[in-house]
Amino acid sequence: MGAMNTLRQNTGVILWILVLSFGIIWTLQDSDVFSAMNQTNRNVATVNGNPIQNEDYQRILKRQRQRFQQQMGGDMNPQMESRVRERAYNQVVNQELLQQEMKRLGISVTDSEVEAMVFGENPHPVIRRQFADSTGQINYQLLQNMASNPEARTQWIKLEEFLRRQRRQQKMSSLVQSTIQVSEADIKDYYRRQNSSASAQYVALRYARVSDDSITVTESDLRDYYDDNREAYKREKTVTLQYATTSKEATAEDSSGIAGDLAGLRADFATTENDSLFLLNNASDQDFSSAYRTPDQMNARVADSVYASPEPGRIVGPVFGGGQAHLLKVRDTRPAENDFLHARHILLKTDQADSEVAGRLRAIRDSLEAGAASFAEMARRYSDDGSASDGGDLGWFARGSMVDAFEDAAFGAEPGTLVGPVRSEFGYHLIRVEARASQTVQVADLSYNLSPSRATLSDKESQLGDLAYFAEEEGAFEEEAQRLGLSVQEVQVETDQSSVPGIGQSAALSQFLESASNGTISDVIELSDKFVVAEVTNVTPEGYRSFSEVKSQIRPQVELQKKRAVQTRRMERALAQNTFEALPEALGTELRTQSDLTYSTSTVPGLGQEPQFVGTVFGLDEGETSGVVAGKNAAFIVKTTQKTTPPPLTDQKRKQLRQRLLKQRRQQVSSNWIAALKEDATIKDNRSQLR
Repeated sequence: MGAMNTLRQNTGVILWILVLSFGIIWTLQDSDVFSAMNQTNRNVATVNGNPIQNEDYQRILKRQRQRFQQQMGGDMNPQMESRVRERAYNQVVNQELLQQEMKRLGISVTDSEVEAMVFGENPHPVIRRQFADSTGQINYQLLQNMASNPEARTQWIKLEEFLRRQRRQQKMSSLVQSTIQVSEADIKDYYRRQNSSASAQYVALRYARVSDDSITVTESDLRDYYDDNREAYKREKTVTLQYATTSKEATAEDSSGIAGDLAGLRADFATTENDSLFLLNNASDQDFSSAYRTPDQMNARVADSVYASPEPGRIVGPVFGGGQAHLLKVRDTRPAENDFLHARHILLKTDQADSEVAGRLRAIRDSLEAGAASFAEMARRYSDDGSASDGGDLGWFARGSMVDAFEDAAFGAEPGTLVGPVRSEFGYHLIRVEARASQTVQVADLSYNLSPSRATLSDKESQLGDLAYFAEEEGAFEEEAQRLGLSVQEVQVETDQSSVPGIGQSAALSQFLESASNGTISDVIELSDKFVVAEVTNVTPEGYRSFSEVKSQIRPQVELQKKRAVQTRRMERALAQNTFEALPEALGTELRTQSDLTYSTSTVPGLGQEPQFVGTVFGLDEGETSGVVAGKNAAFIVKTTQKTTPPPLTDQKRKQLRQRLLKQRRQQVSSNWIAALKEDATIKDNRSQLR
């Protein structure tokens, strides 16, 4: 009884201890209150001379990882990890910029403001979430117990710091956004643009219709264009790289090992009565499905193996297909509503009857029947179809999927036979029927992704690690790569590019390029599909690309200018002498009509992507004709024939649009404000020194 009385007398203390243990700690950790443990104290960056501790960066990085994994599910690949690291780094830099700006502006929070966030009529959501009772009311006694207990003093101070920081940032945000206004005119204009439509007639002369030999481009023209548009040829720091990669694909040994694992499960798979549970217990990368599938709904190799003998109870495999190794059990079959074929073909294209082409295909057929080569080999060598690289393989298809002539010939043949030459609208086909089916199957598919083993990944990473080490020691990147059996590629990239041709996106590589100098060799960089090591062979500082360097790019632009001038002058002369209705005959073109135009219309028949067209149409009154407009792709004259205005705004719609515009503008202003702070700041990235 004595123990129970003690517990009753200290219920308040016990309650706040429980809340502290299971509620506040979690909330504050998620809100960056507690310091990360066991992290080095070195600086990850400096912002205007102020250091950012690595522990702050690591804490945010940990939270970003957790959120990313919750959203995406599963583990992150190296590129995802790189993206999360970059996001965490930007967050700590932005936070430091924010702190510095708040200090500069003298934004502070008083003790009374913090007290109001805890004990006031409208407490902070953290307080409300953790100290509310079942009715939603704040338990102020619980709050007071925590605030007055000496043993909770440290945690209480951290809570106050968190609330003070939140309030300070809220003040800063309110200050930045206080200038954002949405006027009645803004709402009306937005509503009009979203809901207006129009119809128009137009006459156009495309610049491409002017022949190249009718214009003259001189060296002086090119020079003038370069001088007038020099900013367009400004470049960031440019780095020339030579790099080597190793693929992260599974090796033959990896595939053999996976196939062996599946083969070892064959007997148990055959006798199990619960296929769904068997797949689950054996960690299949493909979930169980009771659906009946046709062969064209399966990987072609898998379908070939299953449909070779689709008998219920039969175990098929291991078979490789679709990046996986499969062990399948045929559970049941049903008649299909359609017939299916697996076929290959060799296509010689022609748009008309051609005895010579047909004769060439007959010669290919003779060679095949004589055993001179395989069908796949001949398809790769002679076929004009995109399937040639796959040996002419068309996979499985249903009746009704192909052109009639091809289909009639293919479905009329038995598996293993050659058919053709068969003429279709595409040319002449030689067809080999591989297999046919008229059933659907229900299968249990125990499948494993063909992933490289840890040993394989380690070997491939080590190979590039050796390249980086010996190339740095010997100063001969290309020679060392060749010695290790690696091919070397070269690429030129500006340091602000988000993606490197041949490599892809990599924050680690971008970071390496920012500080790299001639001869610098990167660490081994891991991407989702490969490992990379790169050497910088040349660095060109920020500046303008020379005239000789961009001359070939300038010429098409100057030619376009001259063609634009030709067509514009021609239209202006015609308009001066003719009515709008007479322009098509005078210009040797046609009068076009476009209805249901909106402000979001971007493509116009006969003009292509023409941004000025819609603006011109809506800028005219109904029945009004424009002057000559020199657009992006054509010179045109337009007449607005009809304009439909939206119904009057209701108060409810006006309120919705105001909120939408305010939200859009606040997001844009906040983003632009941080970007401006970052542009004016001196930021030193020290992440490479922490590896």
